[in-house]
Amino acid sequence: MADKKTIFVTGATSGVGLKMTELLVAQGHIVYATGRNTVALKALERLGAIVIQADLTNLTAIDEVCAQLPPLDVAILSAGVGKFGIAPTLSDEEISQMVNLNVSVPIYLAKRLTLPMIQRQQGHFIFIGSQAGKVATPKASVYAATKHAIVGFTNGLRMELVPYQIKVTAIHPGPIDTPFLDKASDDSGYRASLGRFLLTAEEVAQATVKTIKRPVREVNLPKIMGLSSKLYALAPAAIEFLGKSFFNKK
Repeated sequence: MADKKTIFVTGATSGVGLKMTELLVAQGHIVYATGRNTVALKALERLGAIVIQADLTNLTAIDEVCAQLPPLDVAILSAGVGKFGIAPTLSDEEISQMVNLNVSVPIYLAKRLTLPMIQRQQGHFIFIGSQAGKVATPKASVYAATKHAIVGFTNGLRMELVPYQIKVTAIHPGPIDTPFLDKASDDSGYRASLGRFLLTAEEVAQATVKTIKRPVREVNLPKIMGLSSKLYALAPAAIEFLGKSFFNKK
């Protein structure tokens, strides 16, 4: 494979991260995959991935994982967690977990993985964000805050790394039909209420992998949500009024 790349994927044992890892291995890339689920990691190892079991919420574990990685062409930072509920009802542990895994972990990883890329004057970061980072909704204020942080971080990091020929892409999907939804929401009807807006993990994985060959600034999925977020930025009060039914789905 002429364009074989060395790629690192976090959150590789579930949802979009799992689908991306399977797809990248099938395409012939050298894939380093990390996650906490040992059963899923064993399955990925059988497919040909190089697996590293780790809990990235631990700084020591982050250092240990990074020490095992070779020079990377692409780092896909996909690990994340969510819990839907109005802010006052969330436990301190749930809030801390979202802020740590969704914000601190990708920043810590980017800091460590950037230095070797700077030395080589090449590399590509792909962050899995969310449309929640563009438009917050009720019962997702804390989750949205963490994804807003990723929007800000990727926009700033992209400019910081331009002199070193390192690309930064942000993938902002809407709700995805993965176990993430079941863990995030206690509402059994939430999945059904999303209807046509619900993406598959395969769709998001395919769109993400495409950016490896053609790096872009960001990808919004589905496209209609990308348009909605632009309209929201221009007229938030009007969009909240017109979209009452959508904003109260959770």
